[in-house]
Formats: sequence, structure tokens, C-alpha cells
Amino acid sequence: MFLFVGLGNPGAKYASNRHNIGFMAVDVIAAAHGFSPWKKKFQGEISEGVLAGEKVLLLKPQIFMNESGRSVGEAVRFHNMPLDKVFVFYDELDLEPSKIRVKLGGGAAGHNGIRSISSHITPEFKRVRLGIGHPGDARMVMPHVLGDFAKSDREWLVALLDAVADNAAMLIEGAEAKFQSHVHLKVNPPPPREKKKD
Repeated sequence: MFLFVGLGNPGAKYASNRHNIGFMAVDVIAAAHGFSPWKKKFQGEISEGVLAGEKVLLLKPQIFMNESGRSVGEAVRFHNMPLDKVFVFYDELDLEPSKIRVKLGGGAAGHNGIRSISSHITPEFKRVRLGIGHPGDARMVMPHVLGDFAKSDREWLVALLDAVADNAAMLIEGAEAKFQSHVHLKVNPPPPREKKKD
């Protein structure tokens, strides 16, 4: 069994925030792969399904981001979940919009949700970092993160979330580098090759 955690803040006023891209990712995975309806458990909402022949539990903590580790810790302890089977999807300031990186462990890099999870289950879980870009000024980080995605972001955002969902089974299979490259190619397809003239 695997646990996919999407990070965000609960409530309609946060639903379109850049900080909620983790929620968006697991919502699209659930919809694309016919997961069960969301129900309340572990201080969050859960949905169950199968990817690559393995049972997968999706979790959206319904407590604020800086306390999300409480929810994740409950789920991990209840299912006695190995940490290399826990994937956390979240917004990453240090990656350009639409970029994606998967890594195991590491620091929180100022992300309160990751810091909270690390304090509850140790930092040795897998992170799926979804780039939202940096505003360029440290004083603008909070308004940027808690601001809604712009209309101009919609094209890459939809492509990124669809690509994450389409290729999520690769995470189960341990093909993380392949997952990253497939997502990148779907979001940034190469230009069509020009036909040679006779």
C-alpha cells in the first residue's frame, strides 16, 4: 500500500491558491483513475484506489498547512506505512512554474507543511515538488504563495496536473526519473520537426 498526500489549506477561500497545488494534484489523480469518493478520516479526507496493481490511499489533511503532519502521522501509524511508500505533493518556490522534481528526504526549505510532516514521521518520505516559481522578492513570498493562480497560469497548470495523474503509476513502480521526464515532455512538448524538402 502507498500513501499519496496532497498539501493545501482547507476551505473555499484557499482552493485556488498556489499553496494548494498539492490538493489539486491528488484531486486530479483521484478523478483520472476512478478512486473512491472522498470521506473524512485521519483529520483529513481520504480516497482509495489502485495504481500499477497496488492499493493507494490519497490524503488531503483538513487542518491548516503548518499542522498537516498530525494528519499524515495518524495515517502512517494506522497503516504501519513504510516511509519510502509515502509521497507528499506540494508547492515549491525554488522551481520554475510547471517544473517538477521528486526526491527522498531533505530539509523543509521554509515550507511549513513539510516541516510539520517531518516532525511527525521524520524527514525520510518522498517529496513531489511542484514548481510555482519565486516572486523575486522575499517580502512578496507570502502573498504569492497564498494568492490564486493567474488566468495566464491555467494552460501549464492543467497540463502539469494532467501529466502527474497520467504518469502517477510510475511513482508506484519506482521509476521516479522516468516520471519526471514524462511529465516534463507532456508540459513542454518538443517543437514539431520540419519535414525535409525534396
